[in-house]
Amino acid sequence: MTRVLGIDPGSRVTGFGLIETDGVRSRHLHSGCIRTAAGEFPARLGEIFNGIRDVLSEWQPQEVAIEQVFVSRNASSALKLGQARGAAISAIVTHGLPVFEYTPAAVKQGLVGNGRAEKEQVQHMVRVILSMQTSMSLDESDALAIALCHAHSNATRRIIEGAQ
Repeated sequence: MTRVLGIDPGSRVTGFGLIETDGVRSRHLHSGCIRTAAGEFPARLGEIFNGIRDVLSEWQPQEVAIEQVFVSRNASSALKLGQARGAAISAIVTHGLPVFEYTPAAVKQGLVGNGRAEKEQVQHMVRVILSMQTSMSLDESDALAIALCHAHSNATRRIIEGAQ
């Protein structure tokens, strides 16, 4: 079983979700959100870095998957999201872990079968796949979706490599 951390980066709320998986069956270990305090942006980046570092230290994942930045109409928001993502990736790299990146559309396609699925649809599939009864935020379910997408993609990659 491989322990995978999924991260949904955000400058205000960064979701994270840990699963244990063999690529076919997955189980939920832990998930939550890092909510940054109102204040200077560099301090919020530090909170993201420290929060991810703490999760990595406590849960010891073997692989980490993170959502890629998508370019929206608001360039300022996209830049902030990219910086939040960079803070999370920096924490991962300091732990010597590999980083795998997935677009939002790839995650939605992998879990729901539709690259334009709504967040609630993704959340529903996360609950079904992980047999979760508890409530969770959309940021948390997005992070778990990223971890699941990685688990399934990695399993498929291993099958293809074995066939060659």
